[in-house]
Amino acid sequence: MIRFAFVLLFTVIASASVQAATIVPSPPQLSAKAYFLIDANSGAVLAEHNADMPLPPASLTKMMTSYVLAVEMDAGRVKATDKVVISENAWSQNPLFEGSSLMWIEPGKEVSVADLERGIVISSGNDATVAIAEHLAGNESAFAEMMNAHAESLGMKDSYFVNSHGLPHPEHMMTSRDLATLAIALVNNHPEHYAIYKEREFTFNGIRQYNRNTLMSEDPTVDGLKTGHTEEAGYCLVASAERRGMRLVSVVMGTQSTTARKNQSRSLLNYGFRFFETVDLFDAMHQLETPRIWKGQQETVSAGLMDETVLTLPRGKKKNLVTEVVVNEPLEAPVAVGDRIGSVRLLIEGETVHEAPLVALEAVEQGGFFSRLWDMLMMWIASLFRA
Repeated sequence: MIRFAFVLLFTVIASASVQAATIVPSPPQLSAKAYFLIDANSGAVLAEHNADMPLPPASLTKMMTSYVLAVEMDAGRVKATDKVVISENAWSQNPLFEGSSLMWIEPGKEVSVADLERGIVISSGNDATVAIAEHLAGNESAFAEMMNAHAESLGMKDSYFVNSHGLPHPEHMMTSRDLATLAIALVNNHPEHYAIYKEREFTFNGIRQYNRNTLMSEDPTVDGLKTGHTEEAGYCLVASAERRGMRLVSVVMGTQSTTARKNQSRSLLNYGFRFFETVDLFDAMHQLETPRIWKGQQETVSAGLMDETVLTLPRGKKKNLVTEVVVNEPLEAPVAVGDRIGSVRLLIEGETVHEAPLVALEAVEQGGFFSRLWDMLMMWIASLFRA
């Protein structure tokens, strides 16, 4: 009896421990006007507040300026060594820039694209953004059109650009969700240019300036991205960090201080890394089943997932993942590679966490006349038993 009671007590304690380990609390509630937390690889949204509210982005705008530049450079249309002649409009003494962050470039001088890129990303120079805008598009308004075209291609549905730097304009707006989309595009599509975001300082014209993303100096897993501040926008920060192969992107907009934007970004990132994990489940073209196919030149077909499957799950829950495959029966030839022939569901404790089409991973042509006739007979007989 005593032994039974001990076993029962151990079972209760163990059960309670397991349950405690898998509880995911609600995301932290922040004082920012808007915030967003997403896994850069799976696309899982882990926290959000006013994610689709257009807000003044201040210097977060420069992420799009640097993205357009990265696209042009990676396409070979612009080189890092190209020289840009600085116009009066891009001069650091332009009255429009008074009191704002600058790279301190001078009119008539030639500055390399490589230096201007760092002037945008590290120094957050408004003068550098205008110089690049004019170099890439001829003038600022044409460059804004390029920015909006890239935003549309990335699926940034609720953002609109009027200038390259983010100084206040009533129509110039971005959302926290769109900023995360842009950050992920920089990380995944332009890694060499993204690497500049983690550089701590940049010296130009004898002036050394330090990266304003101070979260990087306190958390070595943070390697980007960008700060922003105007009176209208408040203090903003888009941050990205990677821990144990899991990359998260956080966005906070409209906080009250540099300390607040840093601490709130840290809270979001720590929440995501503490309670979730990203798992690579299946490679692209991964076979899950070989179902019967009728009227074909072969009896079975390789079936599985066309795309790589990456999921963000509550930490420790991967072992509970169940794969459920449903084939559209009866399955008949011909089928081509990529044709949908069923569905795949991934479940944890009965709840669907991911659903995708089951597709043919190989083509199956129709069989000959007599083999098709035979299969028709077999299908008819099988239907009698199903009835």
